[in-house]
Amino acid sequence: MLLAGDIGGTKTILALFAHEKGPRDPLAEETYPSREYGSLEDMVEEFLKEVDREVDQASFGVAGPVVNRRVEVTNLPWVIDEKKLEKELDISSIHLLNDLEAVSNAVPLLEGDDLQPLNPGTPAPEGTLAVIAPGTGLGEGFLTWDGSRYRAHSSEGGHTDFGPTSGLELDLLRYLQERYDRVSYERVCSGIGIPNIYEFLKETGYAEEPAWLTEKLVAVEDPTPVIASVAMEDDRPCQLCVKTMHTFVSILGAEAGNLALKVMATGGVYLSGGIPPRVLSLLEEGRFQDSFQDKGRFSDLLSEIPVHVILNPKVALMGAACYGLTYLGGES
Repeated sequence: MLLAGDIGGTKTILALFAHEKGPRDPLAEETYPSREYGSLEDMVEEFLKEVDREVDQASFGVAGPVVNRRVEVTNLPWVIDEKKLEKELDISSIHLLNDLEAVSNAVPLLEGDDLQPLNPGTPAPEGTLAVIAPGTGLGEGFLTWDGSRYRAHSSEGGHTDFGPTSGLELDLLRYLQERYDRVSYERVCSGIGIPNIYEFLKETGYAEEPAWLTEKLVAVEDPTPVIASVAMEDDRPCQLCVKTMHTFVSILGAEAGNLALKVMATGGVYLSGGIPPRVLSLLEEGRFQDSFQDKGRFSDLLSEIPVHVILNPKVALMGAACYGLTYLGGES
């Protein structure tokens, strides 16, 4: 019996899996608001009481860098330690994965309904695969072929320095440099980044914020879903929201192309995270692909790389379960 989890800054999904059923078919599953719990231990103890099952192995995908079996969650005030978890939860074997390593483990399992192609391209057999995931933050990962299967690798590429590709983005960088010690891609290409783009456009006078939108934004804690949904409305267009999301999509395309070049992702690039499926119509307009391919002498190479949006919302959970069932379960 394997306990697997997808631990994010906003929500955490916990589930039980059996080896014979595989990583797509959990025996039990619950979703919890992460910030309402003081620790992962508290949440897991509650889950195990609810399902009334004993487990001896666990694997968790966590939003943060895992170093020496320990992780400080990037957008959550938790520190998770494998040894401490094993002792407090009385579970013999626990493994922590970076959240994008977890997502990457699931990529080879994805099927037709799990994916929406943005560029069919021509995948190279056994070519490296790249994953970029704008959600609350910005995650990046990749997979390499070892001769018999794909192996997932974690990365903190979303925290590299933001590199503008236009005059507007240069102004955005200067604007944010006055507010942060350092401006990474996550500051402009994630759920926490979209409001930064919006405020920049509003404060620099790109367009006025409509009164009806002000009312909407005041009423919510997180403005990102409002900005994104308004940008896709046909009956009541808002220039600020549309430009915000167009800028976001262009930056995402450019950084996805950067990642593809860095790891030579000739097998394909996969967009994961909570945002891409919700703004699919914006991604399909062509702005993303134009930015993705705008790499000078390497534009032709990038045009041949397949790009897909992962539609399955449980992909990180599936990947954590896949890792646990494959490696903790005794396979090599």
